Amino acid sequence: MMDFKHAHKAHPWHGISLGDNAPEEVRAFIEIVPTDTVKYEVDKESGYLSLDRPQKFSNIVPSLYGFLPRTYCAQHMAEPSNKLLARTDIEGDGDPLDICVLTEKDVTHGDVIVRARPIGGLRLLDHNQADDKIIAVLKNDAVYGNLQDIEELPTQIVRRLIHYFTTYKDIPGETHQRMKFIGIYGVNDARDIIRRSIQDYEEYIASH
Repeated sequence: MMDFKHAHKAHPWHGISLGDNAPEEVRAFIEIVPTDTVKYEVDKESGYLSLDRPQKFSNIVPSLYGFLPRTYCAQHMAEPSNKLLARTDIEGDGDPLDICVLTEKDVTHGDVIVRARPIGGLRLLDHNQADDKIIAVLKNDAVYGNLQDIEELPTQIVRRLIHYFTTYKDIPGETHQRMKFIGIYGVNDARDIIRRSIQDYEEYIASH
């Protein structure tokens, strides 16, 4: 007989392990894939995937896109952006750390867990909030699996990622660009950002 006491779905943010080898290798929860015409996002309260909004224009995410479980973007995660820009007012966005996972394979839907290896990241600002995107490769992927650092990626792929994330929150008809691209960082900085987001998560959980 099924043990209904334990027959429940783990919350993607809190109930899934980041993995024993983080930050060198991580488990990522994927919310949307390149074929999605709407943006899905995990509901923080229930853990279920919810429809956030339609994708604007033909702006389609160029990779698997989701977040790292048991991470949180707050003070520690935002500190490198503050230092780089000589500011003190930049905060984390209060969400799990975002991740893009590159693979040659067609993954048909989100709501899945993948094993990935971070190789770098994009530093972005959403108003005064740090909104970094970790760039990773699917573990053992035939095309991307051997890449060690974002500098090894073809320039066109990096440009696609930057274009998507600097335009996907824009409102049609407005000339103001909401997302500001600050720069690209390599594998060591990506691992540092992940460690910082883990520390932010631990402090966030301890305070709630």
